[in-house]
Amino acid sequence: MSAAVPHPRPHAEPARRGAGNRRSVAAALVLGAAGAALVLLAGSRTWAEGTATIAQTAIDKHATGAQVTGVPGALAVVGLAALVAVFAVRGVWRTVVAALLALCGAGVVASAVDGAFDTAALEEQAAKATGLAHAAVADVSHTAWPWVALAGGALLLLAGLLALRFGRNWPAMSGRYERDGAPRPRRTARTAPDPERPEELWKALDRGEDPTGGGPQRPSD
Repeated sequence: MSAAVPHPRPHAEPARRGAGNRRSVAAALVLGAAGAALVLLAGSRTWAEGTATIAQTAIDKHATGAQVTGVPGALAVVGLAALVAVFAVRGVWRTVVAALLALCGAGVVASAVDGAFDTAALEEQAAKATGLAHAAVADVSHTAWPWVALAGGALLLLAGLLALRFGRNWPAMSGRYERDGAPRPRRTARTAPDPERPEELWKALDRGEDPTGGGPQRPSD
């Protein structure tokens, strides 16, 4: 006798796909949010330091990431908005928004590399301190914060690539929900008014309903 061949479980493959979709959604959300947070944090920190000489006196000057370049912070905000918008659109628009998210991450990486060696912001700070149009800055050093911004941009880029690869299978925001996230109340059928409560009978008459439960009243001639 030949052994019976077990039938494949019909729900195993959809279950695996559903679990994979949930993992990719969670990964994209974590990567995108963490990347944007790192970029915004790095933009508020010192990227370059140096000294400007005024009347034989050396004054320490520094330039934050936002002073060096505002591009990473702006792209981080746009990328964060794109990450949320991915779940609000479907079809080709989801691909477009996912591509925008990936481009924001790539732009952050490029601008962070460019700003890591920039001295123009320091020279501008020195010019303001000395009152000279072109002030020299000595002992220039750069911190690690530009590379933190670069890491944040890389996370945004990964989130965008995940959205491009798996986004077509992700769920979208449902129309059943209001803006505050609460489900819309479903309409329920009206019950006949309680004959023991006269105020309910009057309300039914005002609505043009038959208080006996026989349906809407016809207007009298």
